[in-house]
Amino acid sequence: MIGLMIILIFVLLLPFSVKKIEHNLEIFLFIMGIAAATIGGMMSVNLIKKALIDPINITLAVFIAGLVCKWGKVQLEKTILAISRIVSPRIFCALTVIILGLASSIITAIIAAIVLVIIINVLPLNRQSEIRFTILACFSIGLGAALTPIGEPLATITLSKLNEDFFYLIKLIGPEVIPGIVIFGILTFLLVKPLKSTSGLVSEQKTESYQEIIIRSLKIYLFVMGLTFLGHGFEPLINEYILGLDPMLLYWINMISAILDNATLAAAEISPSMSHETIRAVLLGLIISGGMLVPGNIPNIIAAGKLNITSKEWARFGVPVGLIAMSVYFIVLFVFY
Repeated sequence: MIGLMIILIFVLLLPFSVKKIEHNLEIFLFIMGIAAATIGGMMSVNLIKKALIDPINITLAVFIAGLVCKWGKVQLEKTILAISRIVSPRIFCALTVIILGLASSIITAIIAAIVLVIIINVLPLNRQSEIRFTILACFSIGLGAALTPIGEPLATITLSKLNEDFFYLIKLIGPEVIPGIVIFGILTFLLVKPLKSTSGLVSEQKTESYQEIIIRSLKIYLFVMGLTFLGHGFEPLINEYILGLDPMLLYWINMISAILDNATLAAAEISPSMSHETIRAVLLGLIISGGMLVPGNIPNIIAAGKLNITSKEWARFGVPVGLIAMSVYFIVLFVFY
């Protein structure tokens, strides 16, 4: 238990505080995963096979979607401009948030974030509108991507640990997630008031190279592989300290997903011994609060990095929106259910 606790502390704190580890997160988590599975007594031939197979679907999805995005970038930009001339900017932004949120479960959260950046580059909007648009879209993408195992690593790891089928998460959290995506679209219409301007967010316009697409796909493979080892290695710790916690407490504790990667937390927390209600509370706490700050989710990191949004700018809008969303979902989960 002491060894697993030390690894857990390393996993939660070092990526946030050591730049070299942050920039090589996949390798770090792979090493920590091997260590956790070994110390926890969970390392076996079956686990190794599982760790090799589980990342394949999401890796292929990221690779194929990256190629499609690269090949269709010019046509996508033309389509965006054409549609933006037909509908008002506010309606266009709202529809984008809803469509990307729903599509992220298929095209992956990474590609959805890249498409979002392309859209923002094409639309000549002022900075405040673009920042709000970006943050609300990333909340939506973070929600939608959790519905399938190819959407984002959190979903892949969750299904791996629970040994459930492809549609399990859609059935478990779909009734809460899909209306949430639509609500974020409505919020975009209400809170984003575009004023045409040339002083919007500055982003690199270059098309991704094949090498970048391949490297990103390999990183995702290693990331999910490491989390598979990590999640199973932490099972003794979960059984001892997590299973007995009240779902309401777990829900609010998972607000730390705002500063820590939610897939890592899912690997550390979720267990097949948990009830469906507890798993639902854990997942929703993770994916909602993940949109509050830049480090909380993969789409946030990609969008903020490419659009040069500072952590302070993100927090100024993302934290209040996230707290309101967490409160609303808490009422839905623990009062109406």
